[in-house]
This record gives sequence, C-alpha cells and structure tokens, in this order.
Amino acid sequence: MNGARGFLRLRRYYSSGLRVTYHRTLDKIELMLPPKLRPLYNHPAGYKIMGKTADLTVVQKTIIDTLHKEGKPQTFIAKEADCSQSAVSKHVNRKLSGKRKKCGRKRCTTNRENRSLMRIVKQNPFKNLSELHKEWTEAGVKASRATTHRRVKEFGYSCRIPLGKPLLNHRQRQRRLTWAKEKKNWTVAQWSKVLFSDESKFCISFVNQGPRVWRKGGEAHSPSCLKSSVNFPQSVMIWGAMSSAGVGPLCFLKTKVTAPVYQEILEHFMLPSADQLFEDAGFIFQQDLAPAHTAKSTKSWLNDHGVGVLDWPANSPDLNPIENLWGIVKRKMRNKRPKNADELKATVKETWASIPPQQCLNLITSMPRRIEAGLVFAGFSDMTRPPEKLSFSQSCVITATGFIWSRYCLVIIPKNWALFAVNFFLGLCGSIQLLRIWRYKQQLKQKEDQVQQS
Repeated sequence: MNGARGFLRLRRYYSSGLRVTYHRTLDKIELMLPPKLRPLYNHPAGYKIMGKTADLTVVQKTIIDTLHKEGKPQTFIAKEADCSQSAVSKHVNRKLSGKRKKCGRKRCTTNRENRSLMRIVKQNPFKNLSELHKEWTEAGVKASRATTHRRVKEFGYSCRIPLGKPLLNHRQRQRRLTWAKEKKNWTVAQWSKVLFSDESKFCISFVNQGPRVWRKGGEAHSPSCLKSSVNFPQSVMIWGAMSSAGVGPLCFLKTKVTAPVYQEILEHFMLPSADQLFEDAGFIFQQDLAPAHTAKSTKSWLNDHGVGVLDWPANSPDLNPIENLWGIVKRKMRNKRPKNADELKATVKETWASIPPQQCLNLITSMPRRIEAGLVFAGFSDMTRPPEKLSFSQSCVITATGFIWSRYCLVIIPKNWALFAVNFFLGLCGSIQLLRIWRYKQQLKQKEDQVQQS
C-alpha cells in the first residue's frame, strides 16, 4: 500500500511538471521532489529517499567493520547498520586509505619558524606586534603582519594591559614571607578584630572610566558619544577605615599628611571608627609603613592611647582588603559625573555609605586566602634561586614547620584541608630545597677531589 501511495503521488506531481528520471532498475530511481515531501515517498522496493544524515555512531562503525571483515556486500552491511550504502563506502574507504588529507592552502610557515617566533615573544613580552613582525622577518621568515598576529594568537598569547606591582627588594620579600608564615594560622575571627585603614585619591577624570559607547559611523565627535577629559583634574585625598562590621567615617585631607596631621586623623576619625565598629571590644589597628605612620611621635601617641598596631610588610597593598574596597567605590562612581570638588566629595560619601557590611565581611574572609597565595608564590620563587644562595637552616625550619602544621590541620575538628594543602606545600618546598643544597655540596666535593687528583 505504501508503494501504491508513492506512485500516486508521483503521478500527481509528474502531471504538474516535475521531472522523474527512471533508470534501468527500480532500485535506482532519482526523484526531484520538494524537500518537505521527500519523507512522504516510499520506494516500492522498501528504500527511502533521504537527505543528509548525522554522522555514524560508534555502534554503527563497529558493525560495518565487523561485517566488512567477513566479506559481506555493502548493501547488506547498510541494512544491518541502518545507514546508507554511501556512508558504508566512505567509512570503508577511509579505513583503507588512512586519514583524510587536510584541505586548503598549505601554511606559509614551518613549525621551526613558529618556535622561533615563540622565543621572540618570551624574550620580551612587552614588544608590540610590529616589533615582533619585524624581528621575525629579519630572521628570514616570509610572513605578513596578519600571519604574525595569527601565530601569536595560536600560542595562546593575548595583548593585555599589564598589571601594576610595587617594586620589592630582597629584604622586603623576606619580610613579607616571614609575616605570611606568622599569620598563616590566623582565623577569620582573628582578622575580624582588625581595623584596616588606608588613603586613596579620587579625581574628576573620566578618560579611563565609564562604559563603552555604541555609536554609528560619523558619530565619533557627537556630544552624546564623547567622554569628558580634563588636563589638570581636581582631586581629593581621602582616609578611610573598615572592618568586618562595616565602614567608618571618611576624612578628606586638605594638606600633605605629616605626623601631626596624621595624629589628628587618628584622634578625630580612627577612634570614632573603632567605637562605631567594635564598641567596647578590643581591636588591632592596621596601617602601612608611610613615614607619617612610623614616626616616633605617632608611635608614642598610639602607645599613650593604648592602641595595638598590627605589624605590616612594606609595599604590600595586595594584602590589605581596603584596597579592594576603594576599587569597589570607584567602580560604583563610574556612571556619576561630579563637576567640581564639592560634588566629588558628596558622591564619594554617598557611595561609601552605601557599602553593605556583608561586602566588608567577604573581604575580611579573603585574608587567609591572600596569605596562602603569597606563601605559594613565595615557594615557587624560591625554586628559581641558585642553590649556593639558599640557607640550610631556613630550609630546615620551613620543612619542619610545614609538616608539623600539616599534621595539626588533620587533627583539629573540623579538618582544615585548605590550610593543610598550604602547609604541606611549604614542607615539600623545604624538602626540595634541602635536596638541592645537598646535591650542590656533593658537586663541590667531587670538584675538590678531581682537583686534588689532578
């Protein structure tokens, strides 16, 4: 019945002008029907006219390979695998001839030339694309600037604005590492007792601020598509403090911060912030190592008022969560356009007061992770130091401390797996350093023996 219905449809469409080409056998009837009606037609012999099908599954490929090894014809294999004969033929021929050759134009650079470009990028990653292309072509490579750009992208490199980092000397790095080791076991509850403080500068400048603008061709100089810029923008310097309970009042600085000025800030803003955030509970005051903060008169003022100060490593703004808070405030102010210093102060006050305490608590909660990251990077940096500059006693202390605290992290309830990973990493780094020191001493002994024998 299905075949009869198909021939009736053929007759109907044949009478309307469609071409139907008959071949020698009914098995090879080519129909030129509209795509929507092709699934409706059933061949009298049981075949269906099909469009492009999906790729063969793993089961179908296994059936085709098995029956082909047994010497079965392709028509029989197609019925058993439930696919077309052309799919069987393509799969068998691909198996026999191997992988299909790549189509398209041959690449104009070899793998060796690509590796030379990678070395150029690694030697100086601050070169721009034109400089990379010039140095690469001077080495004898024939490639366009666009090809150079594609190869660099293939290596996984992307042109980005480099992040800024304070310059640290060796002594400051050691002090930072010692501080991180001392504070690595502090809990979030202990960090919640710290009052973090810092100064920040806010400017009336929108050159690098604000969202991107959607504009059409020719609207580049339209007033609605321009960002305001000022050659000498007005700015205000602000002192602020925060803890896990929230933020304290802001202090707008009018003059350069000297020791007497800083002591007035502590008197009129730091102490009220502590009373507001900690009430009658004790707290520890955090400040950086600016000259006004470390002056003798400032230290005596803090001692006279009974304020405990948290020791802090130099040039370490990444460890201070209030730096992230300043960034949050500046991002919230992007869509606001103050016109003068008074409006800027009002905007900063309003944005600062809108910060929820939960956001401050989240920043304080990140302190253990910051210290863990610092310890991990310090461990990686020590691996690059030559063995003759390593300290045997310091490596022994690091190894013992790391493994002892690793054991402690598994004894306490609940187990602190994050802290265990950091301490175990420190112990492992210390062990590797001891091994490097031992190998270096053995090499020195071998050289001395060779000199004596010669």
